[in-house]
Amino acid sequence: MYLGIDLGTSGVKAVLLDEAHRIVAVADAPLQVSRPHPLWSEQDPWAWWQALDHAMQGLRHAAPSALARVRALGLSGQMHGAVLLDAHRRVLRPAILWNDGRAFAQCAHLEAAVPQSRTITGNLAMPGFTAPKLLWVRQHEPDVFAQIRTVLLPKDWLRLRLTGEAVSDMSDASGTLWLDVEARCWSETMLQACGLTLAHMPRLVEGSAACGVVRAEVAQRWGLPAGVIVAGGAGDNAASAVGMGVVRAGGGFVSLGTSGVIFLATDVFRPAPAQAVHAFAHALPGRWHQMSVMLSAASALSWATRLAGQTSEAVLLAQAAQLSAARRAQAPLFLPYLSGERTPHNNAQASASFTGLRQEHDAGDMGYAVIEGVSFGLMDGFAAMRGDGPQVHELALVGGGARSDLWAQLLASGLGCGLRRHEGAHAAAAVGAARLGWLAAGGHEAQVCHPPQGGQLFEPDPIAAAMLQLRHRRFRSLYPALEPHFMGAPAPDT
Repeated sequence: MYLGIDLGTSGVKAVLLDEAHRIVAVADAPLQVSRPHPLWSEQDPWAWWQALDHAMQGLRHAAPSALARVRALGLSGQMHGAVLLDAHRRVLRPAILWNDGRAFAQCAHLEAAVPQSRTITGNLAMPGFTAPKLLWVRQHEPDVFAQIRTVLLPKDWLRLRLTGEAVSDMSDASGTLWLDVEARCWSETMLQACGLTLAHMPRLVEGSAACGVVRAEVAQRWGLPAGVIVAGGAGDNAASAVGMGVVRAGGGFVSLGTSGVIFLATDVFRPAPAQAVHAFAHALPGRWHQMSVMLSAASALSWATRLAGQTSEAVLLAQAAQLSAARRAQAPLFLPYLSGERTPHNNAQASASFTGLRQEHDAGDMGYAVIEGVSFGLMDGFAAMRGDGPQVHELALVGGGARSDLWAQLLASGLGCGLRRHEGAHAAAAVGAARLGWLAAGGHEAQVCHPPQGGQLFEPDPIAAAMLQLRHRRFRSLYPALEPHFMGAPAPDT
C-alpha cells in the first residue's frame, strides 16, 4: 500500500493506492487563503499541518488496516510558495503563495542583477516564483530576512514535519528561480543575487528517490507502520503527470485545478522564456517538461458561483449547459485574470472583466462565459508553447474542473485535440505522489507509471470549434484594449 499526500491551495488530499493501482481510500481537508492587501496571497503553514492531520485521521477512520500496510509515501504540493524558517526551524511569517503578485518590481531587479538568469533557470522571472518573493522580503521586511536560515517550498515544510529532514525535489525546485534546471542543481549565482547561499537551501533529490522515513510519533498518531519511506515527491503538476503516466516525451495533460495548466513532457531541456512558457525538471531523472500556466481556472468558476449566488459550481454549470448554441454565441466574454496572469502575458496586474453584458444575460450566461474565458486562456498558452513543435492529438484531463462534461467538451473543441478523462482524474496529483513513494520503495517505472486504461474521450466538435474561433478572436482583442486600464496601484510598500 502506498500513500499520496497532495497539498493544494484550497485543500489537502490524501489517497491510499494499492499495487493494482486501485484507490483504496481518499480523505480531504479544506484550506483558506488570506489576502490582506491587493495582490497578496498567503497561508499559515501550520494550517497545512492541521489539514493534513485531519485528512490522515479521516483515512485512519475509513481504512485502518490499509493504512497499517503502507510501505512508502510521496508528497505533491502547490509550487513556488516561500516558507521562511529561523535557526530553530520556526516559521517566521505566513507563506507567500504561488498566486501572490506583490513582487513584480523585484522580477526586473533580479533579471538586471543576473543577465543570464533565463539561461540558468530556463524561465522568465515572474512574481509567483520564489526568488522575487525573497527579494521583496529583504526590501520590505528586513528584520524577518535577517533571521532566515532555511527556505522551503510548501510540501517540503510538511516533509520537515514528517521526517525532520530539509529536502526538496527537482521538479518543485525548478519553480524557485534558484535551480540550474538543465544541470539539476542549485545555482549559487541566482542565490547570491537574492542574498542567500547554499546553506539556506534544502538538499535536492529526484522525485522518485527515498529521502527519509516518517518519524515514529507521527506514524503512531496516524496508524502507519514504523519505517515508512518518504519519496522526494514533486510539484503538483509533475505529480499529476506521474499519476496519469505522462512520463515520456510527447505525453501531456490539461489541468483544471485552482490554476490552469497545459503540461508536455520532454526528454531534453527545452526552455522558451520569450513566450512565458515554463521549462522545469520532471519528477523522474533525466526528464523535463514544458508548461503554460494561467493563474485562475477552477478558482474562477468558484468565484463566479459566489458572485451569482448559486449553491455550488455544479448548479451553475448545469445552468450553463442548458444554453443553446445560439445563446452561447451571444454570451458575454470573460477575461479570466482574477489573480493576474502568467502564460502568455506575464502580467501580475492583469485584471478580470466581463464584456458584452446585457439585460437578458443571467447566471447561466455568466457561468458559461467564465469556463469559456478560462478555455480561451488555455488556448493562448497552448499556442505559445507549441510553436513549431509536433502536433498533439490527445491530452489527459485532470483537476477538479475535469468533472464537468460541458467544460471538457468545450475545451477539446477549443484546443483542437482529444481530451481523455480517466477515473480518479481529480486526484491525479495525490496518485502521482503515491506512485513516487512506490518507486522510492523499489518499484519499477514500467509497472508503476503506466497510463490509466479506458476513460472518456472528448473529441473536438467542428461546429462548436468554428463558433469558438470567432469568439476567441474577439477575446484576444480585449487584452491589449483593456491593459491600460488594469489595476495600476502597487501593493502596499512596494
